[in-house]
Amino acid sequence: MANILVTGGAGFMGSWLVDILLDKKHNVINVDDLSGGFRRNINKHSTFYKIDLRNKEKVNKLFLENEIDIVYHLAAYAAEGQSVFTPIAINESITIPMDNLLVASVNTNVKKFIFASSMSVYGTQRLPFNEKYLRSPEDPYGIAKAYCENMLENFYDAHGLNYTIIRPHNVYGPRQNIYDAYRNVLGIWMNRILRGKPPIIYGDGEQKRAFSYVEDSMISFANAGFLKKSDAEIINLGSPEIVTINKACRLVLDAMGSDLEPIYMKGRPQEVKYAYSTTKKSEELLNHKNMHSLKEGLEEMVEWVNKVGCKEPIYGLPLEILKNAPEVWVKKMM
Repeated sequence: MANILVTGGAGFMGSWLVDILLDKKHNVINVDDLSGGFRRNINKHSTFYKIDLRNKEKVNKLFLENEIDIVYHLAAYAAEGQSVFTPIAINESITIPMDNLLVASVNTNVKKFIFASSMSVYGTQRLPFNEKYLRSPEDPYGIAKAYCENMLENFYDAHGLNYTIIRPHNVYGPRQNIYDAYRNVLGIWMNRILRGKPPIIYGDGEQKRAFSYVEDSMISFANAGFLKKSDAEIINLGSPEIVTINKACRLVLDAMGSDLEPIYMKGRPQEVKYAYSTTKKSEELLNHKNMHSLKEGLEEMVEWVNKVGCKEPIYGLPLEILKNAPEVWVKKMM
């Protein structure tokens, strides 16, 4: 049994990870500031701390009070598209917590640090994205995640902090925040459809993605803390099923039994049109298995969404730049 810290443990992916680690009989210290997570996601068998990870003193105190063996760092405001218009807040929410966690990890002899990075670090490169590619992010969110990856590699070289960098992509499923106006496209569509509004597609809808069911991804994510073959590795994590945004939207409408039709709006600046990754390395190093097709995963998510219900969208981090921002964001029309 290990003492494990999970950041973002009241959020979407983090809460699934907490459940999986507790099922494996580990002691889980669960940290979240509840800015994007929900109290309903907190597993009562974890030890929960409400902490803003930008607070260095509170982070240091957390590590000193708990003999932490492994850190899983998932906390972040994961809004890649919004980051073009909210670069300061999103950068600070990603880079400052990473620095604080790394320093505390070294000072308390943490054995391994698993970081949830992002496919956004690839930018626009030849498909499918391969872990051997150089980082080439094209938006502030990806740039911040690339910074964190570089810092983790530096702390490995300088201080011997063992790590695994995981680049999950387009994770969806139950517990996703469907109320955020700026992120989680499948959830945004579902919340709109429940409110009788058509889903919005930016551009022509021919963007390609590989949506990855949360349970499949987080089982493999949990494995990273205990599989030596994943040490000091960068690993893509996602589904091999590649679909267009148009197809994904149609599957959502079908799963919800809706006869609404999507509406199309101007494409978003700097959106990467085609983004999906190799899966071989995750299968070899994390024992990853893709157990849910997109259709099956959406059916599971819709069942959960129907239980939690819809509500008006939340415009969390305010836009710092209005120039060229989508009209539906500026006028709060989501």
